[in-house]
Amino acid sequence: MSDVRLKILPPWSIYIKMVEALFDGDPQIACNVDYNSSEPYIVLACNNGDKVAALQQILPEKFEFGGVTLKVAVDGTPSNRAFKNKKELFDVAFEKNPAYAYSVSPVDDGYNWFDITYVVFKNCVVQFFADNLNDCHGVISTLYQDLADELLTGPATNGVYFNTDVERGNLGKSLDEWP
Repeated sequence: MSDVRLKILPPWSIYIKMVEALFDGDPQIACNVDYNSSEPYIVLACNNGDKVAALQQILPEKFEFGGVTLKVAVDGTPSNRAFKNKKELFDVAFEKNPAYAYSVSPVDDGYNWFDITYVVFKNCVVQFFADNLNDCHGVISTLYQDLADELLTGPATNGVYFNTDVERGNLGKSLDEWP
């Protein structure tokens, strides 16, 4: 009888894969992971100062998993740019990211009492391997909006709602007219 041991990824490894999936394809960001230190560490390296400043505001510095802390860092020199609103902040943070569609601030008249921004991602499923025992391929299948909602918890994300873009042809149709 062989010695078979099941190994599944710890939750911080899945978070790292989620970060990598959210920023995959962004030509201005490289994700580097360090497992050799006492705590797992992920670094998003970027040479665009405006983007570095934006990412530092929307990403947390760490994620807690019981006794394990996953540290998060944005490596690069941040600019001194003062973003006029959260729409601009997210437009800069996700500039050239293929998962990003657009953002909307319904009220942009300078009033702070109604500070809502909708950040909209492309309408597609993202998949990554995560030892998911509920999936025959071991992957997690999700939407970019779900990744953003889970990961982007920095100080500038209050009043921000993450969305998935809709198929334009189905807007405005009653349910009996949908395909």
